[in-house]
Parts: sequence; structure tokens; C-alpha cells
Amino acid sequence: MTISMYQASIPQLKKMLSNLSVILKKGEEYAKTKNVDEKVLVEGRLFPDMFPLSKQVQIACDQVKNGMARLAGVEPPKFDDTEVTFAQLQERIAKTIAFAESIQPAQVDGTEAKEIKFSIKEWNFEFVGEQYLLTWIIPNFYFHITTAYNILRHNGVEIGKSDYLGG
Repeated sequence: MTISMYQASIPQLKKMLSNLSVILKKGEEYAKTKNVDEKVLVEGRLFPDMFPLSKQVQIACDQVKNGMARLAGVEPPKFDDTEVTFAQLQERIAKTIAFAESIQPAQVDGTEAKEIKFSIKEWNFEFVGEQYLLTWIIPNFYFHITTAYNILRHNGVEIGKSDYLGG
């Protein structure tokens, strides 16, 4: 059985963004309950040379919006990367899910061999669609979702595997 590019991406990406939203809600509730400034968690890092929670969420969202836009051949929405509160991070996730929902299967299915070229700073990347989805979008997405989870867990937020995987 072959799974389509759309089925291999959009449903799972949306599910994990929803799970991330739940995890962030638990982080926000934890901050309120423990009387901790939410800035401590939103700016929290696992190590000084790593990105903070806010950037982990931003990059996870960027993997979805930029990655799926490249595959679908549409312009991705522009986000300013200015989120500094849980509410703003939730808004970014909601906008990303809304964009993912706007992508139709016909826009992504059949893009397995599509040439994908882009640059990040001084690095240039070249992929074909299936390789791009399976070796770039998905692994990067999960890395940043997992790191966001770990930052909150490391700071005492009571979350577990069931929160990460969702219902």
C-alpha cells in the first residue's frame, strides 16, 4: 500500500501542532499555578546555545507552512517571529493549522519528484519532493516539537508521552 504525500504530511502535522497547543496550555497553567512569570518558560532553553521555547514553536510552525507551501506551489504566509507569550504562540499555531487546512490533497499529491530548492542564510538546499518531505520537513518538525516539549518538562511542567502523542 502506498501512502500519498498529502496523507503522509498534513494530517499528522496538524495533529502534532494541536498536541503542541495542549502542551503549551499546560505550560501556561503551570506558570499561573506556580506563580512563575510565563516569560521564564517562553524564554526557557535546555542549554544556553540552544533556541528558547518560543523559537522552537516558531520553527516547528515554519516547517509546516514553508514546507507544505513549497510542495503545493503556493506562497507561504509571513509570520514576524515576535511571539513572546503563550497566547501569541497559540495564535501562531492556530494560523499554521489554518494554512495547513487550506492545502488540498491535489496540491501535494504527485509532488514526489518535484524539484525543491531554497536557501537558509548561506546554505543552499536541493531536494525532490518525497525526499524533502521525509528527510527535511518531518524530521525538523519533530525535532522542534520534541525540544519544546522537553523545555517545558525540564522546567517542571507536568506533561508526559500521552500529551506529546495526543488522543
